[in-house]
Amino acid sequence: MPRLRKKYESELRTQIREKLGLDNPMAIPALVKITLSCGVGGAKDNTTLLQDAVEILNRVTGQKSVITRARKPIAQFKLREGMPVGCMVTLRGDRAYEFLDRLISVVIPRIRDFRGLPRSFDAQGNYNLGIAEQ
Repeated sequence: MPRLRKKYESELRTQIREKLGLDNPMAIPALVKITLSCGVGGAKDNTTLLQDAVEILNRVTGQKSVITRARKPIAQFKLREGMPVGCMVTLRGDRAYEFLDRLISVVIPRIRDFRGLPRSFDAQGNYNLGIAEQ
């Protein structure tokens, strides 16, 4: 069991339950999945850029990434429907907790000119974070 998951199950869950005043244990917020996506703008002209992005995501996450394709044609970008435009990986369970632990403890402290994380929660409670250095 990952370190962050152990801490969440033993300490944080009860603190969140008390702070929010929740009676139902199923209403306590939890980490369900982490989705990593990488858009490759030059993939339509140069396929090696897309393969490099796939390889990087494979190394970072430890599982195989999926190539995403364009849903609609966009004439201004010379993009046709079905052309490869990026890649993505979905992490669930222990892999998601392990990835989040490494992100918080290793990656974020090494970001140059770090000024804190943005508060980018949407209406459903999802958090979005973009990192431009990679």
